[in-house]
Amino acid sequence: MRAVVTGATGFVGGHVARLLAERGHEVTATYRNPERLARLRELDVREVKADVLDRAGLRRAMRDAEIVFHTAGFVGSKPKDLVWQMNALAPRLVVEAAAAERVPRVVVTGSVAAIGPAPDSGMAEEHHVYRGGDGAYADAKHEGEAEAFAAGARLGVEVVSVDPSYVLGVPVDRSQPGETSTRIVANYLLGRLPAVVDGGTNIVDVEDVAVGHLLAAEKGVPGERYILGGVNLTWVELIDRIAKLSGVHRPILVLPTEAAAVARATQAARLPSPVAPEGIMLMAENWRASSRKARKELGYKTRPVDQTLRATIEWYRELSDRGVFAGRRASGMSVVSAGLRAADRVGLVGGLQGLERWSGRRLVAGR
Repeated sequence: MRAVVTGATGFVGGHVARLLAERGHEVTATYRNPERLARLRELDVREVKADVLDRAGLRRAMRDAEIVFHTAGFVGSKPKDLVWQMNALAPRLVVEAAAAERVPRVVVTGSVAAIGPAPDSGMAEEHHVYRGGDGAYADAKHEGEAEAFAAGARLGVEVVSVDPSYVLGVPVDRSQPGETSTRIVANYLLGRLPAVVDGGTNIVDVEDVAVGHLLAAEKGVPGERYILGGVNLTWVELIDRIAKLSGVHRPILVLPTEAAAVARATQAARLPSPVAPEGIMLMAENWRASSRKARKELGYKTRPVDQTLRATIEWYRELSDRGVFAGRRASGMSVVSAGLRAADRVGLVGGLQGLERWSGRRLVAGR
């Protein structure tokens, strides 16, 4: 199979490209920044410069291809123009380029953010209606998925979308510092994480997500989306697991989900905050998700979450031992974290743990 992978120098895209190459497929990896090509140095792939916003470059990369894996995207909330272009516009351009080059099938990497948070205490599923308003990234990913499906139906291209949950694990190039999603592990280990919100998430390993892409290419139904998730946890449970597996115990404040309202007001008033308000708002949502459809229709499977966490912790320790994080400037988050550790040394955090028994809710994690 002749496959094109956009975003192959990224976290998920790198693993998709490696898995395809390992299975004997001919892989064309597109790139925008030549400095990131070193991440693919151990892979047997053909490299083609092609910005996903450049129709001509995309067509050049897709010539004679049999399938496209569009994994390129931008994880973040700012700048909004870039968030929208990369996540909402690019999927349509990719499908249109595939149609022009007569590539029959495109697998689009979406996100559970494109589906939206789960209702109440339930789990997000593929059929849920997106209600909007969960931030620029979520809105853009939802729009991009919808545009890709519409372009596929209009132009006769089979489009399948996979929606990974919160992705952890190790990149193809272990020498590189972490992608956005894995930084929660790094920030905890480095003492730069002051708080989490008592919301829910779903953790999945990047290697399982890569396998899910290939399963979707083989078995996915055109016009359908498949959640590629793993284990549902609260953010508090995630931090407690990282603390236990790493042996690093740091006090982390647990904010109630009501903190989202304060964050929203802070953002609206443009007041300074040591923690990004949108991050608090997203953490307060229920991002638990079900991969039942992918398991049933694709044969999708996942590894134990502790295996993923151990690998992620070990990788970050390797980076730290090599001095990758040395000399980093203090941030608002790291200053607050240092203050919490100082308070812990004089027994103030222990008082919060006493309040937990009285309030019936977690106030401190990571101990």
